Amino acid sequence: MLKTIKLTLLILLLTGITTWAVSAIYLGNSNTSPIQTCGAWLFGLFGLSALVSLWFPTWRNRLLTAYSTLFVMVLTWWWLTITPSNERQWQPDLAKLPYANIDGDHVTVHDIRNFDYRSEFDFIPAYYTKTYDLNELESIDLFAIYWMGPAIAHTILSFNFGGKEHLAVSIEARKELNEGYSTIKGFFRQYELTYIVADERDVIRLRTNYRNNPPEAVYLYPLHANKENARRLFLEYLRKINELHDNPVFYNTLLDNCTTTIWFNTWVNPGHLPFSWKILLSGYVPEYLYESNALANPNQLAFDELRRLAYINTLAQAADKSPDFSRLIRTTE
Repeated sequence: MLKTIKLTLLILLLTGITTWAVSAIYLGNSNTSPIQTCGAWLFGLFGLSALVSLWFPTWRNRLLTAYSTLFVMVLTWWWLTITPSNERQWQPDLAKLPYANIDGDHVTVHDIRNFDYRSEFDFIPAYYTKTYDLNELESIDLFAIYWMGPAIAHTILSFNFGGKEHLAVSIEARKELNEGYSTIKGFFRQYELTYIVADERDVIRLRTNYRNNPPEAVYLYPLHANKENARRLFLEYLRKINELHDNPVFYNTLLDNCTTTIWFNTWVNPGHLPFSWKILLSGYVPEYLYESNALANPNQLAFDELRRLAYINTLAQAADKSPDFSRLIRTTE
């Protein structure tokens, strides 16, 4: 039985390592060349040979030693040569990186995105610069956007500076021109990480009014956070935004995505929420926040009712290009 368990573990380990290495070689640094394709095939065949050798003691040690050496070479190549960059040919909506100047209680944010959309891919680019008073930061809202079932959602935080002043930040994979998003590619250093700092009429209205393939359902949840925690979190966001402006890092589907990065950023606050599997399955984040008493819920509503009231697509479609977009999507029944 012990031999069977050991053999099974070796099979699983070799299969996993081979799959990872083949993918890493094939994808490379955002470009798949014929040499990479050939290298991926050769490593896959070598991995298959190593698996077969498990049943042949005469070959086993030599093949496994050679396989391990080759894998270390692939890992070293991948780690040292595939590096993040801000100098690529980016998609137009991801071309500019925001940055901020902090002067005491006043923060000036540059390149806030505010596109005028005619359709999802037809838009007039526009950016603006605005100064915010940290003393006026009142609260934070969470947007949860669904397009493929209840388990997966894109999450966006929006910082409320009172009245019409809402600044949304969407953490995303920064894609190159004509590059699509792939969950698998997101594990292999194929995208840089970006913080899109935007007017809600851009980053929220895009999802409620213009994305139709597939359509996206958007829910708005006010968070239960005191002003000091909101201030610390906002400043942490700005710190990361400024870091990325000068020093790019890779997006990671599992560890550095739209939701896990939010959770990591909340570490600046004492008593931040502990980790939960619902953070990985981001569609359940609002439910997790509700269970942790982190959602604003003055009327003590059940989560299903709170979720019903949080749906804003109809309100956003009615508000559309109105200057009062942020206020109108927060109209309650």
